[in-house]
Amino acid sequence: MWREKIKTPKLTVDGIVLYNGKIALIERRYPPLGWALPGGFVDTGETVEDAVRREMSEELNIDLNELKQFHVYSDPARDPRFHTVSVVFTAITDKAPVAGDDAKNVRLFTKDEIMSMIYEGAVVFDHHRILTDYFNSLN
Repeated sequence: MWREKIKTPKLTVDGIVLYNGKIALIERRYPPLGWALPGGFVDTGETVEDAVRREMSEELNIDLNELKQFHVYSDPARDPRFHTVSVVFTAITDKAPVAGDDAKNVRLFTKDEIMSMIYEGAVVFDHHRILTDYFNSLN
């Protein structure tokens, strides 16, 4: 059957979540290790909007306000494990994030702190590009 021959990328979501003007990043518990935007895989039968809300609840223990789609990232090399396509959202929260699920730690960072982490190579996947694009979009 034709469906068995089709191989497609895995669909994911990531969130640029602001709390008190700072961005929440998670320290990953599993490889690749480093700091990343919170996010994860879209489940079958789930919209990307529902997936990002679920992932932020699981990883940061928060609800999202002002959810907006930011951009789609699809470079086959964006994730060293396999080909993923991520729908990235921006949102704010009125509750301080707390690490959950597969997040080892969560911290809030300023733009300058994030840019320093990017320079040091501490941000994994293509999240350095996503964050740089986000900061550039604010100008």
